[in-house]
Amino acid sequence: MASDPMTHSPPVLLFLDHAPALGGAERSLLLLLRHLDRARWRPHLACTGGPLAEQAAALDIPIHRVPMPRLRRAVRAPLDWLLGAHRIARLARAIGASLLHANTVRAAFYAALAARLAGLPLIWHMRDLWLSEERPRHPWVDRLGKRLLCSAATHVVANSRAVSAHLPCPTQVTVIHNGIDLTRFDPTMDGVPFRRRYGLPSHAPVAGTVGRLRPWKGQDRFLRAMARVARVMPEARFLIVGGAPFRAGDAYPARLHRLAQELDLAHRVVFTGHLEDVRPALAAMDVFVHAGDPEPFGLVNLEAMAMGKPVIAFAHGALPEIIAEEETGLLVPPGDITALAEAVVCLLRDPPRRAAMGRAGRARVRERFQITHTVDRLATLWAELLEGPRPTRGPA
Repeated sequence: MASDPMTHSPPVLLFLDHAPALGGAERSLLLLLRHLDRARWRPHLACTGGPLAEQAAALDIPIHRVPMPRLRRAVRAPLDWLLGAHRIARLARAIGASLLHANTVRAAFYAALAARLAGLPLIWHMRDLWLSEERPRHPWVDRLGKRLLCSAATHVVANSRAVSAHLPCPTQVTVIHNGIDLTRFDPTMDGVPFRRRYGLPSHAPVAGTVGRLRPWKGQDRFLRAMARVARVMPEARFLIVGGAPFRAGDAYPARLHRLAQELDLAHRVVFTGHLEDVRPALAAMDVFVHAGDPEPFGLVNLEAMAMGKPVIAFAHGALPEIIAEEETGLLVPPGDITALAEAVVCLLRDPPRRAAMGRAGRARVRERFQITHTVDRLATLWAELLEGPRPTRGPA
């Protein structure tokens, strides 16, 4: 049963996340924790340390460091899984947790057993199309893993309809879109200081993209499209914002720099590396471009819209749920580099249309994608689960 606020302290929610660096899932979790009503809920976080732990601790969230090693090592995986799950179950009992909320796939595998051991409901928050970062080499393994997690979870939250469509348990799934704090984004921010810092002419049309430098984020497609833009708009300049915070794919950034040279874009494109705050970069852009593989969500697209920028993207993944075609941006056929370039040229040459799309994009975020909406829907779901029948308690 849910706690009676007149006689008991608020229910304890134990969030779990394995990531050593801040990706989209971790940024979304931090926003959720920041906006959670502490009068109703007492959040704790189990993680492996690093920036997530530091930023959550700054929000006065109790942090519990729990190792969650990768589960792909055939010899060690079963032992790592058992030890990790038992640690989480003991932690849940020690803090009086009412519910486990797994924020990542790896954390969900550990939480699946831990929830059974502790006799607690489990929410698996699925934020990806696949159990791995990229399309799996063996799809049957992905399907099997999803079935196992669905069977272990009391309920599944998908961050988009695109993600939900990839899950084998539709009756267990609630789609709750990610949200952002709109008050942090000012569409009137002056982008000229950022342009000066990175050597971009103050009056040049600028198209940019933001994301980790990973092949599936599509920076190579962005460069190929911008080479086409440059042929008809030689005055245009281009921004690639992002680094490799997970230290994966180290060869890819070098490959992008070589590609820029080969496409004769080296003097037109700026690589900023990882930026803690992308708002000045977004302010410096005239249009935001997403050229990646299908996205499970794509938080930065909301951020660009909140900054009053039209978004141009491939019409796949969750992006059609975010972008209103011809209203807040332009969607083109997936993988069509020429169509992507033509859309960029179209908007760079039409400032009034860009401005109208930018205003509509910010209004769309205000109406549909604020973090308060996300928190309210999750809180309703937690309350419903805690008021329902509890799972049978497993062995101590």
